[in-house]
Amino acid sequence: MFSPLNLKRLLAGAAFAAWAIVSPAQQLAPAAQPAAATAAAPKPQVVVLATGGTIAGAGATAANSASYAAAKVPVDKLLAGLPELANVANVRGEQVFQIASESFTNAQLLQLGKRVSALAKQPDVDGIVVTHGTDTLEETAYFLNLVVHTDKPIVVVGSMRPGTALSADGALNLLDAVTVAASKESAGKGVLVTMSDEIQSGRDVTKGVNIKTQAFRSQWGPLGMVVEGKSYWFRAPVKRHTMQSEFNIDDITALAPVDIVYGYGNVPRSLVDTVAVSGVKALIHAGTGNGSVADRIVPALQEARSKGVQIVRSSRVADGFVLRNAEQPDDKYDWVVAHDLNPQKARILAAVALTRPQTSQELQRIFWQY
Repeated sequence: MFSPLNLKRLLAGAAFAAWAIVSPAQQLAPAAQPAAATAAAPKPQVVVLATGGTIAGAGATAANSASYAAAKVPVDKLLAGLPELANVANVRGEQVFQIASESFTNAQLLQLGKRVSALAKQPDVDGIVVTHGTDTLEETAYFLNLVVHTDKPIVVVGSMRPGTALSADGALNLLDAVTVAASKESAGKGVLVTMSDEIQSGRDVTKGVNIKTQAFRSQWGPLGMVVEGKSYWFRAPVKRHTMQSEFNIDDITALAPVDIVYGYGNVPRSLVDTVAVSGVKALIHAGTGNGSVADRIVPALQEARSKGVQIVRSSRVADGFVLRNAEQPDDKYDWVVAHDLNPQKARILAAVALTRPQTSQELQRIFWQY
């Protein structure tokens, strides 16, 4: 009978003999891995649509951060100056416009939206980035959020300083935008905006400062952050957008004419009277406080409504939302409230919604849902 010590030695010798008959190459080689695990995953395909703006701007010197010429740098040069993009995705660029964003028109919104929609249908496109001037960036982002039917990430990005300036913010903003557009985690969250390391909803975000890099904000807070090439998410939008929208850019040939009248002390009713007869389908009243309307303006808005113009009460106040039947009897006057949309975004939603006939009740539903 073997002693415990002899048995241990016998087992160890058998194990060594089994190992020794393996070839030296096999002895030194690491364990084989499945081919799928070792093959590098293909990089996402991201298209950058350039429209101009400060992110494509240039100043006379590096000290010019607020005075510069916008929309000067073509998209190919913009991408070539950021080789780090290649670590994130296969990126190609397309110059759609080369303008400052305050000059955007409805026609250009439609052209851009149709191009985004066409690209989103291509199987070789995983995400889309739109570079844009910051002045109307929030309007374009919200428009795309309403009309492009896709779950693929669409990210709108700009900068507050031209690339020639000290501490320019455009390069990192663009890298973050491509990072978010290339991520599967961004899918289905609607159109996004990346500025100052934050991921914002295109519906909620607005420009609140004109001379600081951290200029874009939402009263409801960002959806997430981008830190060193990784996105971190904290909330998701609940309003209808993109694939859940009843509006489709492929079916829209022209936006409805909608204008804004601004409320202020001593405002004359002549402003409303002039706009009301200009052929608009809706008039956005950017009121004070809770969408308040001056006593001399109320009859002008009532008269415009009697002629078929939809009246939408918004507020010039940055935060909060307009309460229906507070300040004004909206039910009685057959008016609509813009909820939490600022005047410029209320204009975008009304211009999209009124591409088809809408009662005031239907238009109010749309403002609640979008």
